[in-house]
Amino acid sequence: MKNILIIGSLGQLGSEIALECRKRYGDDHVVLTDIRNDVNKPLVEGGPFYLVDARDGQSVDAIVKKHNIDTIYHLAAVLSARAEKDPLNAWNLNMGGLIATLEVAKTNGCAVFTPSSIGAFGPTTPKQYTPQDTIQRPTSIYGVTKVAGELLCDYYYHKFDVDTRGIRFPGVISNMTPPGGGTTDYAVEIYYEAVKSHHYTCFLRGDTYLDMIYMPDAVQAAIQIMEANPAKLRHRNAFNIAAMSFCPEEQAAYIRTHIPDFTISYDIDPVKQAIADSWPDSLEDYAARVEWDWKPRFDLAAMTSDMLTTIQRRSE
Repeated sequence: MKNILIIGSLGQLGSEIALECRKRYGDDHVVLTDIRNDVNKPLVEGGPFYLVDARDGQSVDAIVKKHNIDTIYHLAAVLSARAEKDPLNAWNLNMGGLIATLEVAKTNGCAVFTPSSIGAFGPTTPKQYTPQDTIQRPTSIYGVTKVAGELLCDYYYHKFDVDTRGIRFPGVISNMTPPGGGTTDYAVEIYYEAVKSHHYTCFLRGDTYLDMIYMPDAVQAAIQIMEANPAKLRHRNAFNIAAMSFCPEEQAAYIRTHIPDFTISYDIDPVKQAIADSWPDSLEDYAARVEWDWKPRFDLAAMTSDMLTTIQRRSE
């Protein structure tokens, strides 16, 4: 049985990975940490939980030793749009937390999962079916930390034999947790506003294509890669994964198949639009499919149906 530590467990991705891991491995085998404990009480109270700053390697090390942790999910990060408001803080948290985790893993023989992102690419990256191995010159501080994180994880694997693994996530769409300051947040907000008011004002242009993934697939990918045979993993720390690519106008059209009077308008956020324009339209994920059998379950139609049904049910 695995003993898992999830750092940054109450964020959008962390909370749902934590929930699924506790279902699979048992509450006592999944230890959670976050810098806060005032949200998601079922997770906080449902098993071991500690208030810890991700950069506090000494405290993380003590938790790892106390619970015999063998696998760490390092999910604490400042996301893209929020990072642009305070680049120094984003660098300090995103990189300081990661290197603290890697040092703990090196000392204790833990495997480490670290998420990367389509934000690791930049305007000179091929935008259509972006290859697994290609130019990475991001123009956001978030993207810079993601590229640096990929390289740092590679370094710890080659230099210290730390079993590091990671995924370049597209925009992640969840029906359980609110967005956390990312450029792709519109794709989550649009469903809630469709149910609430039948209208959404989008902060990106209607023709802005971005790669997206539904949260159940994102969670499955994060767990699947950590259970994969390490001998098959050639890329390890930066696997492209893809599920669907769409623009706001296309997403709105799919919503209208369920809510015919839904409308969309635009109030462009120049910071978020500039970030989105620097990212790929779609990713090529052949390496993930070959090396650890990645395959998404949801496309835009299936996700839209499930999102709207779930949100409507909760609002009744």
